[in-house]
Amino acid sequence: MIEESNLKALLESGLAKSMSYKDYRDMVAKLVEENGTTGVNSTQDLVAYTKMNNSRMKRWDKTLKLSEDAVSKIVKNTKTMTWLVLTESWCGDAAHIMPVLHKVAEQNDNIDFKVVLRDENTALIDAFLTNGGRSIPKLIVIDNTTNTVIDTFGPRPSTAAQMAIAYKNEHGQLTPEFKEDLQRWYNKDKGQTVVTDVLRLF
Repeated sequence: MIEESNLKALLESGLAKSMSYKDYRDMVAKLVEENGTTGVNSTQDLVAYTKMNNSRMKRWDKTLKLSEDAVSKIVKNTKTMTWLVLTESWCGDAAHIMPVLHKVAEQNDNIDFKVVLRDENTALIDAFLTNGGRSIPKLIVIDNTTNTVIDTFGPRPSTAAQMAIAYKNEHGQLTPEFKEDLQRWYNKDKGQTVVTDVLRLF
């Protein structure tokens, strides 16, 4: 377990390098124009994923809806928090999840939404591994009053995480076919499971 002082230093470092959601979206759009991608590897596959994800995020940014009940719960939060999300432009799960997290955070002025790149902050992601892996997106919820981590979310919403575990147990690995099924699930779910999951963070 990482010491609290070390964790605070990692969080401060990550926050110092973080950007707003708008700046992240602008950066990804620019990468698409330049046939680029974030991360330490710049393969043609990752460039293609970045292009696809930019389109997905653009669509979700425009079409995502929150229920009145969800908004009512979000606006009642009085705790000042920073939501720091570790991600990369090529991550398929992140393309579906990031716009939802941002939409939720947007409803409450007490939530400061920040984005940071995983591969530029490996020490930070290593403090928040998922089953030993640097899985993204990973949301770190920080209490601004105490500068401590309240909770985390990610890399997948609860239903999608269960789907992945069940498939891996049966097939040994996540295949391209599973990933296609997962994309269809995200499109059908329309971000609502992410909303339900993150409402538990308040």
